[in-house]
Amino acid sequence: MRKLTLALLLVLMTFTLAAQKKQYDSLTDAFRSGGALRGDRGPAGVEWIEDSDRYSFSKREGRSQQIWTYDIKTESEELVFSEGDYTFPGTENQFSYRSFQWTRDYGYLLFQTNFERIWRYSGNADYYLYSLEDKTLTAIVEGAFTAEVSPDGLKVGYGKDGNLFTFDLATGKHTQLTDDGADKYYNGRFGWANEEEFGLVQAWEWSYDSKYIAFWQTDEREVPLYQLTDFSGQHPEYMELPYPKVGDTPPLERLGVINTMDGSKQWLDFDPEGGYMPRIYWTSRENTLAVVWMNRAQDHLKLYLFNVLTGEKSMIMEEKNYAWIDIFDFFAGELHLFSFPEEMDSFFWISDRDAYSHVYQYDYEGNVLGQITSGDYDVVSVKAIDPAKKTIYYLSCEISPMERNLYSVKFNGKGKKQITTTAGNHRVNVAPAGRYFIDSYSSTTAPSSIDLRDGKGQMIKNLAAHQGALDHLEKYEYSPRELFNFTTSDGQEIDGYLIKPMNFDPEKSYPLLMAVYGGPGSQGVYNSFETSGWNQYLAQQGYVVVNINNRGNGGYGSKFEKVVHKQLGKWETHDFAETALYLSEKSWIDRDRVGIMGHSFGGFSAGMSLLLHPDVFKAGIVTASISDHRNYDCVLTEKYMGLLDENEEGYKKSSLVEQAGNLEGKMLLVHSLMDDNVHPQNTFQLAKAMIDANKHIDLKIYPPGAHGVAYDMNSRMHLYNTYLDWLNKNLKGTE
Repeated sequence: MRKLTLALLLVLMTFTLAAQKKQYDSLTDAFRSGGALRGDRGPAGVEWIEDSDRYSFSKREGRSQQIWTYDIKTESEELVFSEGDYTFPGTENQFSYRSFQWTRDYGYLLFQTNFERIWRYSGNADYYLYSLEDKTLTAIVEGAFTAEVSPDGLKVGYGKDGNLFTFDLATGKHTQLTDDGADKYYNGRFGWANEEEFGLVQAWEWSYDSKYIAFWQTDEREVPLYQLTDFSGQHPEYMELPYPKVGDTPPLERLGVINTMDGSKQWLDFDPEGGYMPRIYWTSRENTLAVVWMNRAQDHLKLYLFNVLTGEKSMIMEEKNYAWIDIFDFFAGELHLFSFPEEMDSFFWISDRDAYSHVYQYDYEGNVLGQITSGDYDVVSVKAIDPAKKTIYYLSCEISPMERNLYSVKFNGKGKKQITTTAGNHRVNVAPAGRYFIDSYSSTTAPSSIDLRDGKGQMIKNLAAHQGALDHLEKYEYSPRELFNFTTSDGQEIDGYLIKPMNFDPEKSYPLLMAVYGGPGSQGVYNSFETSGWNQYLAQQGYVVVNINNRGNGGYGSKFEKVVHKQLGKWETHDFAETALYLSEKSWIDRDRVGIMGHSFGGFSAGMSLLLHPDVFKAGIVTASISDHRNYDCVLTEKYMGLLDENEEGYKKSSLVEQAGNLEGKMLLVHSLMDDNVHPQNTFQLAKAMIDANKHIDLKIYPPGAHGVAYDMNSRMHLYNTYLDWLNKNLKGTE
């Protein structure tokens, strides 16, 4: 505790003595500072093994990745695997891997290597099996889309070339389970939109008993194609992307189940009715699969149970919402809001039906056994379940929407305990049944620390301190986040942070730059340590940098989040403008130099702010932005904007193209030609609209990059130096 107190004092000293520190020599120098500001590195890729008495983790030794295990009771580490000790079988090339899985007996590791990306999350890769007992490395399959060890540890299932297979670890035999895979017709693989917007790459699931594989079959042969090229070479090549936009027909899907013992296959008698089947879950009941159905607008959900032996189905739960229903949380990194424990004859579901997201327990007949959590706060996720003690461990915003903390509570809602108690924002990796957890946390006044703790929150071991960050702060000027809160003209409280210029002088007047995202369910402001080298360099250049949790963001309940339904851009930009006006009342903010910038939805936010509030924002950077929501994929867009024929006027009002004539300030448009997510079509349509409206804008195109625009470190620095030069000229007023 004394060390932590001294560390905090040192951090506070660095804030007050910033004028005595070094400044960054360049933007590149500032970007490199991010690693130091994030604190010391802790164990990477932690996996809990052997009833949570141990965990495995990765670290790098020179150019070699290593896998270690840590025994909590004996406090000992053991090296399990090192890349430097092995070559790819039959070659002299050093082995390297991208990720790995344990078998259930922890006797083998399944490595993914030679990964070749397809979309943002997916790609083809080679898979190798490593035996811890005899230290051998064996090739399993080349060019597989996904692979996973069966729960019993006897087989590896994998998808390749649109078909599904198994590999028997004992016999080395491959068995093909499907045979009709073809171009744009897949077994066990999604189309682009479902992968991107529902968060899953692997479109198949082992049953708990390893007897079955349930899978999606995806047919995207009739989905409209979008073509992309970076115009390289004498004769450019075009990439074709099946991409269903608003109003288009999405990929056709059906669900199949394969008996891996005899190879038999059956299709579930299930009509998606023009909607989606975004999740399936094997249950603790033998031969029973749970299937989640949602309508196209994603405001209606049904949960079905299928007996895959008899084909019998029953609907056990139904939920409707006035706006939309979430089944996962992209921004929190939580892929599932349903939990189906293997050891329990019941399941858990996080719903915002009472205006805040809370945990409900159901039996398999569809009866609500109880609402486990309640109150004016959002539960983010269930992190662990202990059936024996009838206890769940969950992450919530109860202390503050700007903080996440771990709690435990009994299934009956009693005995709630706050487990993480240090002020700040916590990210946790909780062991099964909640026996231990790894806690990574920071606050605006303390860099990140990483601790190993028991299920009651008691410290076992500090895994990473923040000495590296303190050392950096001893040398360099630093401007921290300062949290603020204000009430808009219509009575809504808004949380935000600002970063003041280094060597701040309240007698001077500074330009204000809002750096935002703002999209539904996201969140821009936490009580966490500021680590952005870009923000620090802007502060060094004399900018006040600001972000807020605007309406539409998560963590504040459904009313705050879902007010944006069918009218994206309206309330978000209202809150951005009100923030700028509120801060402009400060004597040290120059009201005539207020700008905004953002990427992706943040680009849309910046563009709409310029167009809907031209009296507030004088300059804005609009990067990789949707200019018209009709150009984006139907899965995400129709969830937030509704169906086009039911909200055509809403789509028009939420279009940058439709509002182009409102531009009064300066605008920089930035896009990559190979952006498969938000297509460059958006930027070129907006550029034409600006020309037609006789508005002058600046345009910067990066041919090879994807949605991130930059395609390597050089282009990344080029991009941000472009931002800086443009801001200095058009907002700060210097060349």
